[in-house]
Amino acid sequence: MKSSIQTLPNGLKVMYYPMASTQALTALVLVRTGSRYETPHTNGISHFLEHLMFKGTKRRPEALDITRELDGVGAEYNAFTTKDHTGFYVKIDAHHSALAVDILSDILLNSLMPQVEIDKERTVVVEEINMYEDNPTMSIDDIFEQLLYQPNSLGWLISGPRENILKNIKREDIVAYYRHWYQPRHMIVALAGHIPANLPKMVTRVFSVLEQEKKTGKPFPRWNGKMSKQRIALKWKETEQVHLALGCPAYAQNDKRLPALRVLSAILGGNMSSRLFVSVREKRGLAYMVRSGVTAYQDAGNMMIHAGLDKSRIHEAIKVILDELRALRQTGVSAEELVRGKEFLVGKVALQLEDSSAIAQWYGTQQLLRGSAKTPEQVTKEIRAVTQAQILKVSNELFQQKNLRMAIIGPYKDSKPFEKMLE
Repeated sequence: MKSSIQTLPNGLKVMYYPMASTQALTALVLVRTGSRYETPHTNGISHFLEHLMFKGTKRRPEALDITRELDGVGAEYNAFTTKDHTGFYVKIDAHHSALAVDILSDILLNSLMPQVEIDKERTVVVEEINMYEDNPTMSIDDIFEQLLYQPNSLGWLISGPRENILKNIKREDIVAYYRHWYQPRHMIVALAGHIPANLPKMVTRVFSVLEQEKKTGKPFPRWNGKMSKQRIALKWKETEQVHLALGCPAYAQNDKRLPALRVLSAILGGNMSSRLFVSVREKRGLAYMVRSGVTAYQDAGNMMIHAGLDKSRIHEAIKVILDELRALRQTGVSAEELVRGKEFLVGKVALQLEDSSAIAQWYGTQQLLRGSAKTPEQVTKEIRAVTQAQILKVSNELFQQKNLRMAIIGPYKDSKPFEKMLE
């Protein structure tokens, strides 16, 4: 069997990516909805609904009925919600591939979402919110994107506010949201790994039952590129280690400048030989962890530097980071750095795609959000084509002082000293 994309009569796309090197199969269903598609009243509903999908179906009335079957064959299974899509997956011994497809189709088409389970799951979701808020390493990204994109829904929390989960979101809201978004035009099924010959026939049969509604989902409110005047976001927390997120708006998924930015980010803070790691940690001992990363959405993006810092020397650390950004604007990167940065990313792509679940997510997510999927070879070619001139240009476009925003979790209530550093 060769890699292929099949469109079912109801419009649902099914992607097949056979891998000769594994006996595992990953079945992944992606839905094009997430927190940025919500309203203030329903913020958190995508994530809440994801939880409820595993709480029983017409054929498997109890949550234990689902988990017992999958645990009984050693499967890995879970779900996730992002700002722009939701995913459900089962990774399984290919001998049991029919079970993976059967259970995924069952929970997506036949979930009961009983009121008693909704009420129980409210406190579970709130505890998940508490877990993230208690962990600065996890929550600093949320605070940074809230600052960067406010008031657009792109800056909203995926989990939503506690009040929505505990009080505002009713069962009728959840059912309506499900019917609105969980339809073929908003979904992709991706299968990767060892694909038995009879599996495509079953996939077609079970997912063709899904009906296409006449009404399509409303598009999310696009970010207009305008940032608020607020430049610093502080969250007071009595910690010994301060968590800093410093960054700026960047490029959307289809932007041709994105490969250059990814190489730049690798050179700046992608590994233990990067500029920031050497200057902040190795030379000065200001942090245990410092790194940079790029996030690209359909209509927006950002580059963010994240550091866990000694609270008594945070101002020194921020100055060093800003100096590194200034150096990139003035002189760019050396030829040697460029080669190392590109080879680092190319190597990461190769390692990332050894696994069937990574292959399913690589192709499925691109197809869902972009309408097409680049191969690893195409991405590698783009990375290798990046030049020093492109990196210098990107640095000067993005790292202007007026574009920089900073989020901090630590024992601080006064933002003025930090605001002065960005002037």
